[in-house]
Amino acid sequence: MQIVIASKNTGKIREIKSFYHDLPKVEWLTFKDFKKFPDVEEKGSSFLENARLKARSISFHTNRITLADDSGLEVDFLGGRPGVKSSRYTGVDATDKQNRDKLLKEMENVTKISDRTARFICSIALWDPGKGSIFETRGVCEGFIGFEEKGTGGFGYDCIFIPTGYKKTMAQLTQKEKNNISHRGKALKALYEFIVNF
Repeated sequence: MQIVIASKNTGKIREIKSFYHDLPKVEWLTFKDFKKFPDVEEKGSSFLENARLKARSISFHTNRITLADDSGLEVDFLGGRPGVKSSRYTGVDATDKQNRDKLLKEMENVTKISDRTARFICSIALWDPGKGSIFETRGVCEGFIGFEEKGTGGFGYDCIFIPTGYKKTMAQLTQKEKNNISHRGKALKALYEFIVNF
């Protein structure tokens, strides 16, 4: 069974493959396996809408079952921003560092960690070119925005996000620890059970 991962984010691809390392029935394909791999504009108003857009587009292009996720960070103090614009918070070509710097700047006057509540959200869509959407799920990880970057693991906002119940940032956790509690880990676990019984 071949499934295409609808992403060019190498960190995200690495996490997905790591999570499913013991799923031998699936051959994971990425943008590197195709001569042309379109960029899909994330114009949806929700994470699920964006996941569907990416899954459908890449599935039709490759004529294979495709997994797409859209994920991001919602910060309560910022009214839910950056939300669906998490990866392009400072612009279309924004780097992770630029996005983090902007967010930390906006939070600099929030001095109590208890007032810095936030959550990572991940929506996943699995699309079959012949059947349309065949599975959708969502995972959430609650936590807080730290005051500075800590840790070198992960990507995106991981090094400034402290999961509830932890004193470490997401970027300071091992991949196994992260998979157990992360928004993407929770969504991927639900998808794992679907694939096993597919």
